[in-house]
Amino acid sequence: MGLEEEIEAIEEEIANTPYNKSTEAHIGRLKSKLAQKKEKLENQSSAGGGQGYAVEKTGDATVALVGFPSVGKSTLLNALTNAESEVGSYEFTTLNVNPGMLQYRGANIQLMDVPGLIEGAAEGRGGGREVLSVVRTADLVLFVLSVFEIEQYDRLREELYYNKIRLDSTPPSISVTKKHKGGIKLTTGGDVGLDEETIKGVLREYDYINADVTVREQMTIDLLVDALMDNRVYLPSIVSVNKADLIEPDYLETVNEDLRERDIDPEEAVFISAEEGKGLDSLKESIWEALGLIRIYMDKPGRGVDREEPLVVRRGKNSIDDVLDKLGSDFRQRFRFARVSGPSAKHDEQQVGLDHELQDEDVLRLIMRR
Repeated sequence: MGLEEEIEAIEEEIANTPYNKSTEAHIGRLKSKLAQKKEKLENQSSAGGGQGYAVEKTGDATVALVGFPSVGKSTLLNALTNAESEVGSYEFTTLNVNPGMLQYRGANIQLMDVPGLIEGAAEGRGGGREVLSVVRTADLVLFVLSVFEIEQYDRLREELYYNKIRLDSTPPSISVTKKHKGGIKLTTGGDVGLDEETIKGVLREYDYINADVTVREQMTIDLLVDALMDNRVYLPSIVSVNKADLIEPDYLETVNEDLRERDIDPEEAVFISAEEGKGLDSLKESIWEALGLIRIYMDKPGRGVDREEPLVVRRGKNSIDDVLDKLGSDFRQRFRFARVSGPSAKHDEQQVGLDHELQDEDVLRLIMRR
């Protein structure tokens, strides 16, 4: 039996096994085997050839425009950037990944118009794996939906999930440390949603025979498998609804209800018309907020504060230490301390060290050794 047949057999067994406490451990082992066999099949396919899309990441952050063919991604890219992505009214117009640069608030944000996804992309249909591999390298997923086909969102998220992309979530809080003996010692902070037998059974499928394991949050089998596979990508996402200029007033509530059914707040979705250039300012602002970008104005010796070309960092990587990493090794070696004025400072010219966290529009002066 080949790998594909084995995968199909496991999927069928999972589908036919009712989920309850008595079957939980068995389903856990099945899902573990399934994830590993899918990974093996994908690795075999990659080794056999299959051309990917080589796109060099540039700028301060990267956004992948994800949508089915002909929803208007290329038109949107052209409207937001200086790119010239081929536009047409038929499927598969965009045959290569087309990057463009959105310049906003002093930041350079790379937008990538990837070929329109189709159902079955994660299994390789229509070059889907190559497309999805580009999405995995992005910092943000921007869904581009047609106002008349909101239901495509379900299939898009599914394709990304099957390609190990987890949206709007964080990695499961679980730690596993291998030991030489003593079996599996499990520590939890109370009820974590799975019983001990299930957790240990899944761990053994990944060859953890002796280990200290700590689970700190509510867990499902799928989350546990994600944590142990350790090859998932966790990305934020936002939703844009294109062709909004074509909505008739009496159809708007239908669109809003379609969004709510998918746990998308209509107030948070960005309604745009790429063709007419409407709603693009709101979309730019949503991209900025979702990326968590922060502008740092550098006070340069002899030249004053540079407000034209700020240093742009991300929230979570916004300490003085992170800034030095971005500036290069010479800055780290020569660093003495820094002076900060602005939102993060208690007063102007506050002297701070490496662990100080900067905020948007801070003014930073680095004091260096000669």
